[in-house]
Amino acid sequence: MTRRAQMRNRPRVPLLKEIPLLIWLVFLWGALWQDFSAGNLIFGAVIAFVVANIFYLPPVELSGRFNPIYALGFLFRFFYKLVHASFEVLWLSIAKGPHIKNAVVGVKLRSHSDLLVTATGHALSLIPGSLVVEVDRSTSTLYLHCLNVSTPENADKVRKDVRDTESWLIRSIGTREDLEVLKAEDALAREEAAVLDGTAATGKGVPS
Repeated sequence: MTRRAQMRNRPRVPLLKEIPLLIWLVFLWGALWQDFSAGNLIFGAVIAFVVANIFYLPPVELSGRFNPIYALGFLFRFFYKLVHASFEVLWLSIAKGPHIKNAVVGVKLRSHSDLLVTATGHALSLIPGSLVVEVDRSTSTLYLHCLNVSTPENADKVRKDVRDTESWLIRSIGTREDLEVLKAEDALAREEAAVLDGTAATGKGVPS
């Protein structure tokens, strides 16, 4: 089947369902240009509409849910980390310069949703000091090139930050299945913390 035939046979997606995707594309446009002025965002909206409706792309499956409270929390966290990482990279460039040790860290995500994997990867790449260099779609694994990572503890810190970013996105726009997995993970972590607290209170070691 030719590309033109594929475009003709492509089902029309209602504009209402496209709005979350368009908003995300406009946000990425502003972040990439580091310009959130009205004119640039309007131009980005035009580009996003053209990309989503004229060029043939695989369908993006949305979750059907959106939590504005967690979305605002994600945005606040994102901008905080953006500013913090910018100053951290500046300090590292002055203090260590070419002696900074870097590493590629692989992180397996919880979700297999293309939207969540893409959103997580873009959010991490926009923060100075980390860049997604490869994505294994079959296993939902991101490989990031990270600054100032020289020990296993540093790598574990990167993995935790990546999964924390994903968890905020799952709570904001993730599927109900991904949200249930996240809730079960949180419940298990609380149970393990309670066991450790109880062990410390009684002065007994953790049973083997």
